[in-house]
Amino acid sequence: MTVLLPHIMMQLVDMPLVLHPGKVKAILIGLGGRLVEGGFRLEDDGIQVVDHWPAQRAGTLADNVGRAYDRAGQPPYTLVNNVAVIPIEGTLVHKGSYVGKSSGQTSYEGLQAQVARAGRDDRVKGIVFEVDSYGGLVSGVAQTCEMIRRVSEVKPTMSILTDAAASAAYWLASQARQIVIPPDGNVGSIGALAVHTDLSRQADADGVTVTLIAAGKHKADGNSLTPLPEDVRDRIQARVEAVRQNFAAAVGRARGKRFTADAALATEGATLDDVEALKIGMVDAIGYPNDAFAEFVAAVNRTR
Repeated sequence: MTVLLPHIMMQLVDMPLVLHPGKVKAILIGLGGRLVEGGFRLEDDGIQVVDHWPAQRAGTLADNVGRAYDRAGQPPYTLVNNVAVIPIEGTLVHKGSYVGKSSGQTSYEGLQAQVARAGRDDRVKGIVFEVDSYGGLVSGVAQTCEMIRRVSEVKPTMSILTDAAASAAYWLASQARQIVIPPDGNVGSIGALAVHTDLSRQADADGVTVTLIAAGKHKADGNSLTPLPEDVRDRIQARVEAVRQNFAAAVGRARGKRFTADAALATEGATLDDVEALKIGMVDAIGYPNDAFAEFVAAVNRTR
């Protein structure tokens, strides 16, 4: 057994992730052979944990991304007829010193810089979040959602889905005042999941004996070199359930009577199509993205 890219492996095991399960499977299949020699074999009974260790070159406390735009005298978003357009696309990660999508990823760090500046920019009369994402990491999503919720209290906001808003992406999208989904779009996946990779049998087959010497009873919990004990699995399960509860609470707080926290929990993590989502109040309308955007821009400028 050879772990080829340990720094990436550290992002894919043993902590909660708010990502559509199909996306997790695609990541493991696509990267498997580059992470572990021979790749991954996914069993039919499903998948279980994923996480992210933040890149140290990025950082939210100093607001490096936002201040770089301030120094350049440019807003970190596109401004169209007094409406700021902020994309939420691809896989969502905690830290990244950029705005928008880079290498298929959007960072919460970048989104926070965008939302903060759109909120205090007097030229911005409304904000549209252009959403096309199946979710991503837990770390950073709650704070970003709270920032969107707060800016929605003072300025008109709309999440316009161009395809999907699943898991963490719906967590974010739900904080806008309104949500529009396109025909045949999909939304939901309100929950969390985790993946544990047990490489012990592969190590045995390779003739490798691994001895973990840990200080602290739980220091080695969830490691990939020994089978996962039932009590450790239960603790991981409790963690992902806590994420699900927080997710639903945030959705209910923003959506109110249209889609309560209890209604969010009742979906049991399902991803729904446009008609189903509208019926239960997950979204406010079905429409083509360009039409929804034009109507929002017109409405915002009528009330100036």
